[in-house]
Amino acid sequence: MTDHQWRAFVSQGTRTGKLSTVRADGSPHIAPIWFLIDGDDVVFNTGKDTVKGRNLARDGRVALCVDDDQPPFAFVVLQGRAELSEDIDQLQHWAARIGARYMGEDRAEEFGRRNGVPGELLVRVRIEKVLAYSGVSD
Repeated sequence: MTDHQWRAFVSQGTRTGKLSTVRADGSPHIAPIWFLIDGDDVVFNTGKDTVKGRNLARDGRVALCVDDDQPPFAFVVLQGRAELSEDIDQLQHWAARIGARYMGEDRAEEFGRRNGVPGELLVRVRIEKVLAYSGVSD
């Protein structure tokens, strides 16, 4: 996929990402997330005390897989390092934007208020590497 194609693919509809983080013992942890692409960053939020929140605070390395599980199959894997913020204004803004993508614009502010609160982290992952394949079964 070209740069334009993979960006369109990961931003299409309500595809979730499968986020892989590194546990303290070096083993992987994976969890589904809602996310947005903002320029060259992946943006999402998570609880500070969740497994992924604790993993990200200790080791910012991540991989995010977004896939289409219907023939002819496609996937994109984004790798990078996470930067964390607890800025409430930014948390509310991005939580609302993410909520709009997954739940509809009419519920955006509801999700901004729900997820843009103390105890949540705003996560920005600078995309360092992209693996993008379409037509896997062709």
